[in-house]
Amino acid sequence: MDATTFRRPVGRPKGRQVEPEARTRLQALLDGQPLRRDLLIEHLHRIQDAEGCLPVPLLAALAEAMRLSQAEVFEVASFYHHFDVVRQTDARPAALTVRVCDSLPCRLAGAEALIEALPQRLGADVRVQRVPCIGRCAQAPAAVVDRRPVAPADVETVAAAVTRGERDCPLPAAQDYAAYREAGGYQLLARLVDGELDRDAVLGELESSGLRGLGGAGFPIARKWRIVAQQPAPRLLAVNADEGEPGTFKDRHYLERAPHRMLEGMLIAAVMVGCDACYLYLRDEYAGVRALLERELAALRRTPPVAGYALPRIELRRGAGAYVCGEESAMIESIEGRRGMPRLRPPYVAEVGLFGRPTLVHNVETLYWVPEILARGAAWFAAHGRRGRRGLRSFSVSGRVREPGVKLAPAGISVRELIDEYCGGMAPGHELYAYLPGGASGGILPAALADEPLDFDTLQPHGAFIGSAAVIVLSQRDGVVDAARNLMAFFRDESCGQCTPCRVGTAKALREIAAADWNVALLRELSAAMADASICGLGQAAPNPVLSVLRHFAHELAPAGAGTRAQTR
Repeated sequence: MDATTFRRPVGRPKGRQVEPEARTRLQALLDGQPLRRDLLIEHLHRIQDAEGCLPVPLLAALAEAMRLSQAEVFEVASFYHHFDVVRQTDARPAALTVRVCDSLPCRLAGAEALIEALPQRLGADVRVQRVPCIGRCAQAPAAVVDRRPVAPADVETVAAAVTRGERDCPLPAAQDYAAYREAGGYQLLARLVDGELDRDAVLGELESSGLRGLGGAGFPIARKWRIVAQQPAPRLLAVNADEGEPGTFKDRHYLERAPHRMLEGMLIAAVMVGCDACYLYLRDEYAGVRALLERELAALRRTPPVAGYALPRIELRRGAGAYVCGEESAMIESIEGRRGMPRLRPPYVAEVGLFGRPTLVHNVETLYWVPEILARGAAWFAAHGRRGRRGLRSFSVSGRVREPGVKLAPAGISVRELIDEYCGGMAPGHELYAYLPGGASGGILPAALADEPLDFDTLQPHGAFIGSAAVIVLSQRDGVVDAARNLMAFFRDESCGQCTPCRVGTAKALREIAAADWNVALLRELSAAMADASICGLGQAAPNPVLSVLRHFAHELAPAGAGTRAQTR
């Protein structure tokens, strides 16, 4: 055998060739859609929705059509959980997928037993997947049949949905555009555009209200608007509706009821800051909300709410299953059609954000409050609060309470008051043992600290923070060690892998805490490295469950290193 045996035939280009059939199929799927680089993820969704997976020949055809390298398309497609890349020699996934949440609130409600039982009940024609939080923690355990949520779920309700062919998420019964306008909606926007509302007065009102970013960071919004407005035009606005934090579902709650209140807040912010375009980044799990927003944005564009006012371009972008995209710079990368990997800072997104332009980023609830505060006045909002705190907070409450759900309560309320006054008390047979004040990343506190105020800057002395105000309540039947293992598994799976402290640290920490006896010195050293050296908040906060155990629940590890005081169930 000579060297010519391995030579490429003359005239044949390098790399995977595009099959004519794949090129034709892709053209039909894209149906004349623009082939801009930032729409790559949207086009991947079109293929996944139609094919049930991402066949490699279609990915090659997509790369050709978009004038991208195949490596660029493959690296994006393989990054997100909701895309199934299938090579020509691989079997396609089952025609139907049932996803079952295994995050902490669902685990407390029996998700493990559901995950174990469903494959046998549904058979080989249905793929059952273990997935992270799907934003329905108040109805735990939760499952999704294709795009149809089943919550609370058990084997029979999931099987019934499969048998009946229920695949789509019902459209939420929200206040529509006409009803919102009839109730006085968009009048504040009109007054602002017409000059009746003084812009300095608007900023002063928001400043006096004490409204801070409610996605977790808590940055004062008036100050943020001033910072972005001072940057050179063009400026952009991005709405973060990718609430993937286990235990968090308040943004879905508000979008399913009054989407135009958030949209008016978004447009007010766009006018105040001078943004040319708005991008709404919505997590893929919220299929019903996506359909609702598509309908309501179409109505908004057909009949703009302010005469003579040209709406900024508003684009709804679909996430693809990546918790890290809740971090603002990772979200921006995803909107640009890339892997959702956080950026190094500086520069900050307020200076160099989406498409390299100064970008104002807010979560849904923050913008939801803007019209209400401007209509009722800063004094009204600030008057709510306890223990010297100001304003209202939306708490996503799940776990061992009688009435879980989104609870609108005064800032500074304690978890004991929140449970007793807003949740109907603890669930029957359960006593408060511990709670997570800020979802998976906010740490775990004991019942002895149940009277501490829940607000920004109040829980840090105890090694915790409020974050997105996702409160998960544990009882005497639950073990915090077991909860920490569940949370660390989540962080390991959701790490984007970009930085070594997070990628290696989460996996190493999970292996260490899986043992009955913990190497405390090693875990403290590992936690410090992750917190100090990780690029973004995922890796920086990932050690919090472990540190909480060491700080507040060391008794669960003693005396014989049993590892748990009880298994969550």
